Amino acid sequence: MPVLALDYGTKRIGVALSDATLTLARPLPFLDAASPAKIAPLLKALAAREQVDRVVVGLPRNLDGSYGPAAEAVRAFVAALEKLLPLPIETLDERLSTVQASRQLREAGHDSRDQRSRIDSAAAAVILQAYLDRRAIREGHDPLGL
Repeated sequence: MPVLALDYGTKRIGVALSDATLTLARPLPFLDAASPAKIAPLLKALAAREQVDRVVVGLPRNLDGSYGPAAEAVRAFVAALEKLLPLPIETLDERLSTVQASRQLREAGHDSRDQRSRIDSAAAAVILQAYLDRRAIREGHDPLGL
């Protein structure tokens, strides 16, 4: 069953969805940041439509591995979502996911102005792809098919 990923931000929440084989992540349109109570019905509907099995939320860490105020905001968001969504929610280290997403968008020909509308969900896709690749390795599958 597919996995949904979120990149929580104060203005936008990036959204990505895996394929049914849990191999590839693809970005979906971002959600405007709002309270978990307002976001939860949208996520419930998406999860039901796509038959999502779980949600992965990027947890920001500083480069030294410590957690800052952004991580605390994500933890509060996740705690509220856990009360509102009937799905398991996991967090995953998202260090440099936005940097990687920006680079991928630039390589795909999106200029910095065009990136604004895509970067959050592209970062969610980076987070989700990392989750899927780690899951495949844990289960003894080569995510690259080599």
